[in-house]
Amino acid sequence: MKLFGVINASPDSLHEASIVNGPSDAARRAEWLLERGCFGFDLGGQGSTYAAGETTVDEEWSRLEAVLPTLQSYDVPISVDTWRPETARRSLESGVTWLNAADGLQQPEMMQLVADYKCPAILPFLSGPDPLRMDLVTDHDPVAVILDFFDQILAQADDFGIRDQLVIDPGTGFAPHDWPWDERFLYQKQVYGQMNRLRTYGLPMYIALPWKDTDQHAELLDIVVAGDPEYGRCHEPHVITEAMEIGAVTARRQRSA
Repeated sequence: MKLFGVINASPDSLHEASIVNGPSDAARRAEWLLERGCFGFDLGGQGSTYAAGETTVDEEWSRLEAVLPTLQSYDVPISVDTWRPETARRSLESGVTWLNAADGLQQPEMMQLVADYKCPAILPFLSGPDPLRMDLVTDHDPVAVILDFFDQILAQADDFGIRDQLVIDPGTGFAPHDWPWDERFLYQKQVYGQMNRLRTYGLPMYIALPWKDTDQHAELLDIVVAGDPEYGRCHEPHVITEAMEIGAVTARRQRSA
């Protein structure tokens, strides 16, 4: 699993250590992430959590523009995390190499950008059109709901000729913030435990890895690692790489038993 390390140019991230305020902060964060095993950076200028205030497009872009040259100096992949086509366009024009499409590619303008720039794009499951005001819609089989969403969006992606550029994300990080943790945990466990069902599309997979310190954190992380997604988005890569190493040792032992 290749890891994108989270860098937040927005000041209201729930993970305070990921927040950068200008080039020097960005350099420190970037070096810390790379030293701990990251493959690239996932950069955002507008938070998508309940705690985030909504900015204008120009404000979002000014935050990104201030740190992009510093991050590009490390010559690693950079994804921009946004749901705004104008922000995505400016970022891609400035040399960003991936699009983390926080709108779930529900806007034709975003699909057109992926086609125009021929960039890889992360397609997350969303249960609604607004990442700031989502209502989670699931039934007894949440993976079936996720598959229905991907069926719809991928059919539209075919019209733009971009299916092969997409990386799918089950989008568990977008669940409502006020969901009781025991319910959120069971939902995430069910989705992570059935990632093989998302392989039906033949596309790489990207997981926003859990980072909050809960009693079940290690259990969730072990399930994700066992699912062997191609990419992960993380705040604390050393925790992930350690879990991956432990998982690899366990797998070798099981094969030799």
